[in-house]
Amino acid sequence: MSGITARYWREIPRRYRGEAVKSVKTGKVYFPSRLVEPGNGNRKFKPVKLEYSGELLTFTIIRIAPRGFEKQGPYALGIIELDGGGRITTQIVDVPLEEVKIGMRVRVEFRKISDDGDEGIHLYGYKVVPER
Repeated sequence: MSGITARYWREIPRRYRGEAVKSVKTGKVYFPSRLVEPGNGNRKFKPVKLEYSGELLTFTIIRIAPRGFEKQGPYALGIIELDGGGRITTQIVDVPLEEVKIGMRVRVEFRKISDDGDEGIHLYGYKVVPER
């Protein structure tokens, strides 16, 4: 049986196109999009497209990977502050783990994340690589 939820399938178009919203009140960028801004109840947003470069804010090394990611471990997982606003949590790839540093510049790439179920359906999403 597949572990993919209906919500996952509904959000694919927005997530894959990098569609976010920017608060008219505070200027904060939210990805994925939301209907109400936390803390102030603001409901006025304008659509924006995410920029695909940014800076690594923090990271951790996953040494014992969860089910479905066993072959990828150990790997780095980080929070990226995107240029233009917004944050994403994603895997950091194409760099030795000892070279991953807070503050490093990265760019977002669309990559295979995992396979789902016995059917082997490929799931795609964002990963980041160092800017060179």
